[in-house]
Amino acid sequence: MSDDLDGFRQYLMTDDWELLVGRTARDNDRLSIKVGKAGDFWFHVAGMPGSHVVARHPKRPTQCPREVKRVAAGLAAFFSKARAGGQVPVHWTTCKHVSKPRGLPPGKVTLKKYETLKIEPIDPEEYFGGSP
Repeated sequence: MSDDLDGFRQYLMTDDWELLVGRTARDNDRLSIKVGKAGDFWFHVAGMPGSHVVARHPKRPTQCPREVKRVAAGLAAFFSKARAGGQVPVHWTTCKHVSKPRGLPPGKVTLKKYETLKIEPIDPEEYFGGSP
């Protein structure tokens, strides 16, 4: 995948799944709107500031495996203001349901359709061993 990945944390999971995590509000916009493709999976903690997370696979499957979903949502919780909150709600959808209406500040997007799951934050250093 040949996108410009500067500004993102990047984590690789088994079976060629890649997780991209925005570092700033502007990175979140770029990740969610430009880098994330329609079928990629998108995650963000509900109702609080935090990183956008995109889970993608080279074969563009229509389903996100349970473990990939759990880790992507856990990273979204970890890289948010809800990090210390125990189980937190995380919205997830595909990038095709994420849009950036004109006038919204950096990092703010709207979702046409999404689901919510409750998840404990996942520290990437503990899960992946080291930092990206």
